[in-house]
Amino acid sequence: MTTIKIGTRKSKLAMWQSETVARMLNEQGMETTISSMETKGDKILDVSIAKIGSKGVFTEELEEQLQSGATDIAVHSAKDMQSILPPGFGLIAFTAREKVNDVLLALDKGLNLDDPGAKIRIGTSSVRRIALLKHYYPHVQTVEMRGNLQTRIQKMRDGACDALMLAYAGVKRMEYADLIVKIFPEDDFVPPVGQGCIAIESSDQLSAEKKARVRNCLNDSDSEACLLAERAYLRKLEGGCSIPAFGLAVLDNDVLTLTVGLVSLDGTTILRKTEQAPRQEAEQLGARLGNYILENGGREMLAEIRRCQD
Repeated sequence: MTTIKIGTRKSKLAMWQSETVARMLNEQGMETTISSMETKGDKILDVSIAKIGSKGVFTEELEEQLQSGATDIAVHSAKDMQSILPPGFGLIAFTAREKVNDVLLALDKGLNLDDPGAKIRIGTSSVRRIALLKHYYPHVQTVEMRGNLQTRIQKMRDGACDALMLAYAGVKRMEYADLIVKIFPEDDFVPPVGQGCIAIESSDQLSAEKKARVRNCLNDSDSEACLLAERAYLRKLEGGCSIPAFGLAVLDNDVLTLTVGLVSLDGTTILRKTEQAPRQEAEQLGARLGNYILENGGREMLAEIRRCQD
C-alpha cells in the first residue's frame, strides 16, 4: 500500500488542514504519516512578516524536508505561499475553497465599526488588512498581532485589542465562528491571493506515481483555475504576504472573473482592475492584470512600499 508522508506546521489550524488532507488520502486507499514542525514565521512573533522577509517565511523548513525525502508533500494555507517557488518545487493540488471573506472577531457583540466616533483597536498582522482599514475605517486603530489563532484570541481576551481581523476559513475551521461580529464584503475587502484554499506542495523528486495519486485525490479543478489566475497576478508583482496586494478569481460556467489590486500603506490609494477570460486562460489573465497594475501606478507604489519596509 502507498504511504504518503505529510509535512506541516505545528499550529492547530495547520494540523486541522493536514489531518483533513490525510483523511481524504486514506479514503482513497493511501496510508499517511504526519510530521509537524515550527517554521521561521511561527517562531519569530515580535517582528512583522514584512521585516522578517516574506519569501518562504512559513515554508522554507518544510521545503527542506521535501527535498531530503523526509516528507512527500507539504500542506499549506495557499495564501501563505510565495508567488515564485524555489527551483525544484511545485504546487500539485488545490483543495475545494472555503468562503474567502475577512471577518471581525470581538467579545463585545455590540461593537460597531461604522461608528466614526468609536475608539476601536483591531489586531492584525496583515499589511493588506491594515491598509484597507485605513482606507474604509480611518478612525480605527490597528495593533500588530502575530501568533496562531488561539494565541491572538487570548491576547484579545487579555485586552491587547478590542477585535481581531482574520480569515473566515481559519475561524470556521477552529470553531470560533460564534465570535464573528462582522463579515467584510469581498468587493471592498478583496482577500489576498489564495485565501480559503489549501495548497499541496511537492519536490520535483517525488515519483510521478505518487504525484498523480495525490493530485487525483485532492485537487479541485475549479479552485485550481482560480488559484492559477490569482497566483499569476501576484507573480507579476513579485509579491508575497508582505505587500498589500489582493486578488480574487471567481468561476462561473467556465468563465473566470478576476479582480486584483494594490493599496498604498497609508490607505489613500487603491489600484484595482477586473477582467474576464475562459478558465483555460487563467494564467494569461492573471499575468495581464499584473502588467496592468504595474503600468498604472503599481510599479511606483511597490517601490514606495518596499522603501518604507526596509
